[in-house]
Amino acid sequence: MTPTLERLIGKQRLWLHGSLFILTLYTTTLAGVGWLGKDPFDLANFHYGLEYSLLLLLFLSAHEFGHFITARIHGVNATLPYYIPFPGMMMGMPVNFGTFGAVIRTRQRIPSRSIIFDIGVAGPIAGFIVCVAILAIGFATLPGIEYLQSIHPDYPFVHPQPGMGELFFGKTLLYSFMEKVFANPNGYVPPMSEMYHYPMLCVGWFGLFVTALNLLPVGQLDGGHLMYGLFPKKIHRLIGIAVVCCLALLSLPELIVGLAGDSLPKVFSWLEKIAIPGGASWIMWVLIIIFVIKFRHPAALDESPMNMRRKIIGVLTILIFIVSFTPSPLVQQ
Repeated sequence: MTPTLERLIGKQRLWLHGSLFILTLYTTTLAGVGWLGKDPFDLANFHYGLEYSLLLLLFLSAHEFGHFITARIHGVNATLPYYIPFPGMMMGMPVNFGTFGAVIRTRQRIPSRSIIFDIGVAGPIAGFIVCVAILAIGFATLPGIEYLQSIHPDYPFVHPQPGMGELFFGKTLLYSFMEKVFANPNGYVPPMSEMYHYPMLCVGWFGLFVTALNLLPVGQLDGGHLMYGLFPKKIHRLIGIAVVCCLALLSLPELIVGLAGDSLPKVFSWLEKIAIPGGASWIMWVLIIIFVIKFRHPAALDESPMNMRRKIIGVLTILIFIVSFTPSPLVQQ
């Protein structure tokens, strides 16, 4: 690494970051081939997954470099992104995006509450902008129904394989808005059980989902940094606990109904009416937050309150979370 480059990005293990990027490019390309209904293990199909993988890595890079560049602007020593490959296609996973995302790590205690806030919100805002652009282009350039028929020759009369069920992606407020604004009202718009065959729509949806997960106002997630900047430390912790309780309540009815099946006592039949399909999947995130992420946020050296400009940005970032969140991300019926 040249001295000039080291001054710009700090000391980095470029070989490690580059290797993880290439591995993630490979696993996401396999996932992209799978979303198109083609055999990911046939090398002749590899190029079909590149649009999906390159768009997904564009989103992940925008998010993580949003953090990284902001950290470097404030003089905070941080790593380049560690991309996390996930070979779900090789493991036979029914839902596989090819990655667990990416992370950066700060190597020092962050000087102030304001800098924690700046670094925390820069990633979600940058990634969100990329998602909006991808969805706008994706909806504006939707092909006709013949595109789906090239994947499912008997569409719209295709039926899921026995025991597999249909996979539905949950709509978010922003996804619905982009569909109404940019999709041709006289054209074909795929349902949420088929939209994952369209790389731009799939990546745009997944980017919003990842943005919402990162903006959960808990611990040291991006949303935790956001709340740490806006509120005192004790309130930050209470907000995190309240959010986890809400996620647990969201998942509980669906979890009970799913586990009980036909043996659910009649006295608890009301649970079926309030159960949100797919809501039980939030229980995994509840466990991850409690046992891995936790609620604590390290204190900054300078705890001075933020200025009004940052508070306004904080409110706008909370709105990003609201329009990106869905109570039932993935449902298989």
